[in-house]
Amino acid sequence: MHIEKAILDQVNIWLTPTFDNNTHEAIREMMTSAPKELEDSFYKNLEFGTGGMRGIMGVGTNRINKYTLGKNTQGLSNYLKKCFPNEDIKVAIAYDCRHNSNTLAKVVADVFSANGIKVFLFSDMRPTPELSFTVRHLKCHTGIVLTASHNPPEYNGYKVYWQDGGQIVPPQDGEIIKEIESLEYSDVNFKADESLIEYIDTAIDEAFRDSTIANASFNTSKPAKENLKIVYTSLHGTSIKAIPGVLEKAGYTDVNIVKEQAEPNGNFPTVKSPNPEEPEALTMAMELADTINADIVVGTDPDSDRLGVAVRDTNGKMILLNGNQTMVVMTHFLLQQWQKAGKLSGTEFVGSTIVSTPMMLELASAYDVECKVGLTGFKWIAKFIKDFPNQKFIGGGEESFGFMVGDAVRDKDAIAAILLVCEIAAQAKEKGSSLYQELLQMYVDFGFYKEHLISITKKGIEGANEIKQMMIDLRENPLKEINGQRVVCIEDYQTSKGKDFMNGEEFSISIPKSNVLIYYLEDGSKICARPSGTEPKIKFYFSVNCQVESINDIPEAEAFLEAKIKNIIAEMQLN
Repeated sequence: MHIEKAILDQVNIWLTPTFDNNTHEAIREMMTSAPKELEDSFYKNLEFGTGGMRGIMGVGTNRINKYTLGKNTQGLSNYLKKCFPNEDIKVAIAYDCRHNSNTLAKVVADVFSANGIKVFLFSDMRPTPELSFTVRHLKCHTGIVLTASHNPPEYNGYKVYWQDGGQIVPPQDGEIIKEIESLEYSDVNFKADESLIEYIDTAIDEAFRDSTIANASFNTSKPAKENLKIVYTSLHGTSIKAIPGVLEKAGYTDVNIVKEQAEPNGNFPTVKSPNPEEPEALTMAMELADTINADIVVGTDPDSDRLGVAVRDTNGKMILLNGNQTMVVMTHFLLQQWQKAGKLSGTEFVGSTIVSTPMMLELASAYDVECKVGLTGFKWIAKFIKDFPNQKFIGGGEESFGFMVGDAVRDKDAIAAILLVCEIAAQAKEKGSSLYQELLQMYVDFGFYKEHLISITKKGIEGANEIKQMMIDLRENPLKEINGQRVVCIEDYQTSKGKDFMNGEEFSISIPKSNVLIYYLEDGSKICARPSGTEPKIKFYFSVNCQVESINDIPEAEAFLEAKIKNIIAEMQLN
C-alpha cells in the first residue's frame, strides 16, 4: 500500500539512535508485515481530549509509549518552570491496573526528576480520584495519572491535573501542547534523579478515606447502615484499594465483594468491557445480588472515577440505573440534606453538562440553587469551582456515570459517589421506601425525563473522516423537523452560535468552543451530536420528557417516551 511521505518522515525519525533497538525492530516488523498498522501508528500525534490523552500502546507518534509520554512530560516540565520560575515545583503521580501503567508512571517520574522537579509517586496502583485529592493535599503544582479509564485492554493514557486538583483546561492545554510540539524527541531528559522521587502510600490513603467519609456521609443511623446489603465489584480495577475500607469505616458492615473481579488485572478477563455504562459489566455482581437478596449493586471502572448502580425496582427485580438517573438521585439527596441543615444561602451551585439530562435544571430551580452547565468532562465542573470561589459547590455529574460530591476531589469520584448512594439507599430502606421509589417520586415532582445514548464507532483514518462528514452534514444541512416535531433551536458549540427558529434570532454561546451540535424540538426533546474526544466514536444523546400525575402513570409514560426515542433514531437513520 502507498504511505504518505509525511508519515514515512516520522517513521524515519523513530529509526534514529534516539530510539531504542526494540522500537526499531517493532517498526521494521510493521513495515514488512503490517503497513496499515504502521500508517495508523504514525499518521498523527496523540492529542488531549475531554479525558486527557488516551491511545493504544505501541510504537509511534499516535501511540502510548515511553517516548510520547516522555515528550509530553518534558514539555510539561518546561511549561511548569515558566509558570513557576522561583518555586520548588512538586508533582504527584498515580497509575491504574493497566498493562505497563507502573513502568510508564516511573518513566514519567524519571523525566520530571531529571528536570529538577520533586515527584510524589504512589508505590502501587491507586484510584484516579485519590490523585486529584493528593495534588491539593500535598500542595503540588501538577498531577499525572496513567490510565485509560474504561477503554479496552490495549489502551493506556495520561491525564494532567493542575494545582486546584482539576484537569487542565484551555488555554493551558493548548499552551502545554505548544510546548510539547516545540520539542524533538532527542530533547527529552530520561536520566532520573532518584533523590527527587518520593514514594507515597498509607498516609495519603488514610487522609483520602477520611475526607471521603466526611464529604459523603449524611447522618445515616448505625442500624440503617448495617441493614443495607451491598454487592460491590471493582471490575478488576483500582477501587479495591479504597472502597472496602471507606465503606467499612463509614459503618457499612454487609458488603459483599464479587471475588472473581476483585483482583486487579489489565486484561479485565471476566468482562467484554470494564465500563459500568455497559449492563454486561455488572452481570456477575447482579447475579450475586440475586443469590444473597442484596439491596444494591455498586461497581466502578478500572480507575474508579465512574460508578454503576443497580437497585431493585417495584417488583423486586434488580435493574441497572443509567448515569442520568444516578446523577439526579444523588443531586436531589444532596439538595435535601443541605436544605435540612440550613446551608442553602443563595450562593450555592450544582454542576452538569450540555449532554446530560435537563432534569438537573429542574432540581436546581426547585431549591433556588444555580445549575452551572458546561461541556462534557469533569474538568469543566472543576473549573466552575475555581472560577467562582464565592459560590459553594454542592455536587454534580454527567450522564456518563460520573459524579462529584463536594470539592475535596476535583474530578468524577466513584468512591465518594458510592458512599453517597449507599447513604441514600440505607435511609430510604429505613423509612420503608427504596432508592428506586425515591427516583419514581422525583419523576412525579419534577417531570419524567428519559435519556438514551447511541455510540457509533468508526476506527482509523477513514473512520475519522466519516465522523467529520457526519458533523458537516448536520451543520450544513440542518434538519427542520424530526418525528413530526419542528426543530425550534440549534446550538453549535463549535461556532459558539445558536439560532432560535421561533423568532429567527441568533445568539452567542458563552461556553468554550467544542465540536458539539444540539437540536431542540418543540415538544421539549433534545438531540445532541458529539464526536468523542478520547475514542474513535461519534455519540448521539437523546432526551425526551413528559409530565406524570402519579407513580402509577410512569409505566405508560415510559412506553410513550421509549417509542418517541425509537422514532427519532429511525428518522435520523441512526439504527
